[in-house]
Amino acid sequence: MFEVERREGVVVVTMNRAPANAISEEFLAGFNRLLDGIEREGLPRALHIRSALRFFSAGADLKEIGGRFGAEDGVRDMLRHVAAFHHLYDRIERLPLVTIAEINGPALGGGLELALSCDLRIAAQEARIGLPEAGIGLIPGAGGTQRLTRLCGPGVAARIILANDMVDGATAERLGIVQWAVPGAELPARARAGRPGGRPRGAGAGRLQGVHPRLDRPRPGRLRDGARRDAAADDHGGGAQARLGLP
Repeated sequence: MFEVERREGVVVVTMNRAPANAISEEFLAGFNRLLDGIEREGLPRALHIRSALRFFSAGADLKEIGGRFGAEDGVRDMLRHVAAFHHLYDRIERLPLVTIAEINGPALGGGLELALSCDLRIAAQEARIGLPEAGIGLIPGAGGTQRLTRLCGPGVAARIILANDMVDGATAERLGIVQWAVPGAELPARARAGRPGGRPRGAGAGRLQGVHPRLDRPRPGRLRDGARRDAAADDHGGGAQARLGLP
């Protein structure tokens, strides 16, 4: 599911959960375990997250989510599941090192939210990027509403979230969702060139300490409220349950 390699002071994590790096409970637990291992071995200068597949990540595993709708304890279980997303993404955001997401292909829903938890994002110009949850009666529940608004402002966030607009990597760069967009063939080399592996240890983290405290981090209360709305989303037309094809 994950390949981990240390290269020149950088830990490279390559996601490989075919076919689309859907984020399941097992995926979240495995990512936390690999972060545990990285911390035990000594923090690198940077963490570089990439994909071995055509997708960066298609987001949450909808089969798992679908199984929670209609269950007797479905809302509570959904809240627990969303909390697991937040635990991992908040952990990545707070790492005392530079984090970079290399977006080679579609980064959707929770996959984009994973990238948004990183300090730096570089995308293939052809990559498709968006938060399509509204199309199945949900809202982005893993910090996307807060992080995207913080990065790009409420206008761009409304376009991506409320209008369910999917953009390519080049447009994402213009909107401020990613810092760089390059031709897909050049992406691996450009991502390697952009990460801070050759800088003195602690230099990148020291700069981030001066940046992150000024950022408006997601508020736990608001995130819990959003998770409850996600878990309870089942309007008179069938809501998320119908859109997922569930009885």
